[in-house]
Amino acid sequence: MTMNDGGPCVSADIAAGLPPAAALFHSLADETRLRIVQRLARGEARVVDLTGELGLAQSTVSKHVACLRDCDLVDYRAEGRQSFYFLTRPELMDLLASAEQLLAATGHAVALRPAHGSPAGGLADGDDIELLGKAVS
Repeated sequence: MTMNDGGPCVSADIAAGLPPAAALFHSLADETRLRIVQRLARGEARVVDLTGELGLAQSTVSKHVACLRDCDLVDYRAEGRQSFYFLTRPELMDLLASAEQLLAATGHAVALRPAHGSPAGGLADGDDIELLGKAVS
């Protein structure tokens, strides 16, 4: 599946001859997909929730979520007519933790995961984190 606004997804990258590790990092290199991963690290969400929180069009969010599903990082559960998306691989949080450490060591500290000690793995009221260099509350 090739995306017009985000580049190819993992399966398309692998089919084109890119090694699987490079394809995975390529999928996470897209800012929108990384922001979706960051949001889903706090708990499941519907596409409508993601569009509102990220300020993006529904079609854009849906394409990026489909890409993350394509590489088995995200899946969904149906509840009636709604789909709730969630992260499938806890190892992804380890990868993001390592990326935070590496970026901090190179002088570019950012928070890629929810703050530790927050309720249900999410942000507590008043917690501030920096996502991709943008401070948010």
